[in-house]
Amino acid sequence: MSDPQFGRAFASLHERLNEHFESINDRAETSQHYWAEQSREMIALIKEVTNFLNSLKQADIEVKLTEPYSEAIKECQSWLARSGGSAIPDDFKQVKITQYEPVFSRSDTEIKLKKSSQHTKLQLVGEGSYAKVFSFVDPDYGIKFAIKRANKDLDERDLYRFQQEFQILKRLSFPYVVEVFQYDSARNEYQMEFCDTTLRKYIKKRNNTLSFSSRKRIALQFLYGVNYIHTEGLLHRDVSLQNVLVKTFNGGAVLVKLSDFGLAKDRGSEYTRTKTEMRGTYRDPVLESFKDYGVRNEMYSIGWVLSYIFSGREALLSLDDAPSKIVRKCTAHDVDDRYASVRELIGAVEGMEATPPPTDAPA
Repeated sequence: MSDPQFGRAFASLHERLNEHFESINDRAETSQHYWAEQSREMIALIKEVTNFLNSLKQADIEVKLTEPYSEAIKECQSWLARSGGSAIPDDFKQVKITQYEPVFSRSDTEIKLKKSSQHTKLQLVGEGSYAKVFSFVDPDYGIKFAIKRANKDLDERDLYRFQQEFQILKRLSFPYVVEVFQYDSARNEYQMEFCDTTLRKYIKKRNNTLSFSSRKRIALQFLYGVNYIHTEGLLHRDVSLQNVLVKTFNGGAVLVKLSDFGLAKDRGSEYTRTKTEMRGTYRDPVLESFKDYGVRNEMYSIGWVLSYIFSGREALLSLDDAPSKIVRKCTAHDVDDRYASVRELIGAVEGMEATPPPTDAPA
């Protein structure tokens, strides 16, 4: 068998099975008795084959023995004896010997990956104070992925924050949250799904042509993502136009993804790695300490993002229309006047009517 890992083992087992099957076929036509020593050897060989295949299966390596050989082994087990030789039954069916074709084969569900032997080039697509983001094309699937790599000069606290970001994203699973795959502790980097652009760049490029209905769908995807992480007991604490990514598809459809969870905090935890240091792009002016950050403080930065989605301008909406009223409630100076939950905010956004009726491509 031409299997690079187990070819020799498969060939050896195949050869030894053939020797016994040939002898059994011969004895079945003559004395109908298989010698004692050969019977014990065949019993041991069957056990060896069974244990070998089971061991491979436990290692997630599926190997199959051809059906004729599997059936022949089962039949032999029914009459082989450990002492005194074995009486071959009168109705014994001759084993059809396979000489030149393999009788052991890997499962059709396995594939040989190229990653182990191929190198791919990384392209820098973004960088910040804590990490750089690269893109690359997977050699197996031809799909573009991203790698986020921590800067080498990070102190212990910020490196811990970077590692925690991966752990948080790894346990999240939702269409509107960026997906991560694997952490490399040697390089302090992790693989993640590739997104085409940031929310800021996406809207800025299309602001003159983007309809109200498309803006509303983008806003709702964004809010669904935030609501999900809140239900998971997390506060993002750095919601911004840079940290909301967009995947684009043919026909104009888009998928919004929350990213950059470096400042995220478990709402049930009193501990914060950043202590009282204020961080984040849109800092709530009424928040005195970062450790006191809550849902209504998150609502402030959400309001800024919604304002940009509906206007394309980096200034809070101040008109008397529905989007402006929602933004004002999100960013009210008195936190008690803000939405108490993202679910409540979603209801308000869903209630806005698209004017004129949508004729654009779906977002």
